[in-house]
Amino acid sequence: MRVPLPHARVERRHLLSAAALGRTAQPPQPAEDDDPALDAISGRIFDATPHLLVIEDDRGQEERLVIAPWATAWRGGPIPPDRLPAGSRVIIRTRSGRVADCVWADMTRMTGIILDVSGRRDLTVEIDSGPHRGRRSVVIPYQSTGRLLVRHPKLEPGYLFDAIGTVQDGAALAQVPATSQPPHRANAVPAPPPAFGRTPSRISGTAVWSDHADDGAAYPMLESSDTGCDQGVVPGVRLPYLSLGSMLVVRNVCGRRSAAVPIVACGCMAARFHDRCVNCETSPRGRIVELSALSYVRLGGDLTKGCFNAQVGLR
Repeated sequence: MRVPLPHARVERRHLLSAAALGRTAQPPQPAEDDDPALDAISGRIFDATPHLLVIEDDRGQEERLVIAPWATAWRGGPIPPDRLPAGSRVIIRTRSGRVADCVWADMTRMTGIILDVSGRRDLTVEIDSGPHRGRRSVVIPYQSTGRLLVRHPKLEPGYLFDAIGTVQDGAALAQVPATSQPPHRANAVPAPPPAFGRTPSRISGTAVWSDHADDGAAYPMLESSDTGCDQGVVPGVRLPYLSLGSMLVVRNVCGRRSAAVPIVACGCMAARFHDRCVNCETSPRGRIVELSALSYVRLGGDLTKGCFNAQVGLR
């Protein structure tokens, strides 16, 4: 398991890369006409009542959140927020800092290359999530197989897999497809289109989320050799090489929200997906950033949908 990258190390890498590349050390600023990022908090549930959620946040502090009358929750499917079990790992979108608006419980995303499929009713899929995340065993419950197979028709070794679900009793359960399965094998990724002129300051594509440990972004084109990136994979969008600790401005095009996000991990698995996001308008093809679940929610993303149309840039 990868050791989480301390915040101080990210800050130091940002300063060093800025000095080496001649960039300003000041964090890039979001667009002035965009709305700011939303409030969100993550932690574990202590107690849930019809009107109140009590959680221990990631800093070990107790937080008491009022449940809004319109609040929704998801744990493998819609569930009333007050019925979430104690101990559930939650990400909560909040209003005014203390009102729970939307809750996602025990969420996980399973993205990788299929290595093996077994089982007849409940299926077990072994996937390779890349050199930085390793192998993972995923269970597709029988009641979810039809939904998954519609968008992942080739559950065969060598093809890509991307699903959203929950972790329950130590097992990763795939319950909804995160995207349509690319028709090509993982080792036959199409080459990016030819580029003319300089890389634009704003690059459009798809932003997705993952449950990597550090809050920030995984980026497909890291220049440092100590990040565990698969240097043989080229994303479907021409991106500049950046270093761990660089700061990106990520913009949710449909939600019109943007924020500066640190690069904390390699996103080489995202580079294998040349898909589009169609949750509002159709995005240009290619995944350009993979956000932590908390950063994704702060930018207006819904964890059950898995993507939003995005722009990234260094400002």
